Amino acid sequence: MTLQPERARARASARRPAATAAAGSTPNGSSVEPSPDSSTEPAPGDLDASRLTHLVGYAASRAAIEMRKVFMRHMKPLDLKIVDFSILMLVAANPEVNQKRIGQALDISAPNMAVTLDRLVERGWVRRVRSDKDRRAQHIHLTPKGRDLVQRAEKIALTMEDTALRVLSSAERALLIELLLKVVAGAPAPR
Repeated sequence: MTLQPERARARASARRPAATAAAGSTPNGSSVEPSPDSSTEPAPGDLDASRLTHLVGYAASRAAIEMRKVFMRHMKPLDLKIVDFSILMLVAANPEVNQKRIGQALDISAPNMAVTLDRLVERGWVRRVRSDKDRRAQHIHLTPKGRDLVQRAEKIALTMEDTALRVLSSAERALLIELLLKVVAGAPAPR
């Protein structure tokens, strides 16, 4: 669903009479003094966002903020951060994956990836294993505790976004994912 600039303005102007009434006029046009504690500032939802709503980045960022809230609410009992979840899912789906490939897939710098993996190792969810083929290489493997966590997290993830995305049909949801992944795939490679 895209929020057209006209709709954003219409929503904002539909709320303005309440702000006008608070600022000194009544619905019948007579004057009223505002109380000292009343504010003439519009509520955050009353802002004209028409200079932003045509930008894909703005819409994607606003949607991402809402989806992060959904994730945190559902995964809080598992004490999982988004980055931890993403790493665990990649490790579960990609045997013999190494730290560098995970970092590249998630656009995480090598130092940050090392710190994050250290934290996952400390929590007992993953372990670093030397490669049998190349002793210099280390692969990331799930521990039994990590496999259990992945199963529980995947079960939650199957439905956690349903309420937030109820405004979309299943076809629209699939199309949204497809289009966002298309943007990601078409992004220029880092230098």
